[in-house]
Amino acid sequence: QVQLVESGGGLVQPGGSLRLSCSASGFSLDYYDIGWFRQAPGKEREGVSCISGSTGSTYYAESAKARFIISRDTAKNTVYLHMNSLKPEDTAVYYCAADCNNDYLQGQGTQVTVSS
Repeated sequence: QVQLVESGGGLVQPGGSLRLSCSASGFSLDYYDIGWFRQAPGKEREGVSCISGSTGSTYYAESAKARFIISRDTAKNTVYLHMNSLKPEDTAVYYCAADCNNDYLQGQGTQVTVSS
């Protein structure tokens, strides 16, 4: 079955860190751009970061720059989003997709809540 599965979300205090995982099954992540997106209640879906399947180059939204790092483990067929210095406004459901812009093969998401 071709799918992406997100994991690693949870409750964290402001200033804390989390590592989200986007694991692929049924296909190789090496051939696709993998994007991370988030959607908070009452807000539109927002692109957070993306990594190119062909070049490994990365993209970050302004809100993620200097705090988040996207990486890829080819052996595990997984893309990670390392999130540091988390803020309450980072609270959202985080999704990964096999594209930097649309929701191709988007998973079910993982909830991230930043609160004291």
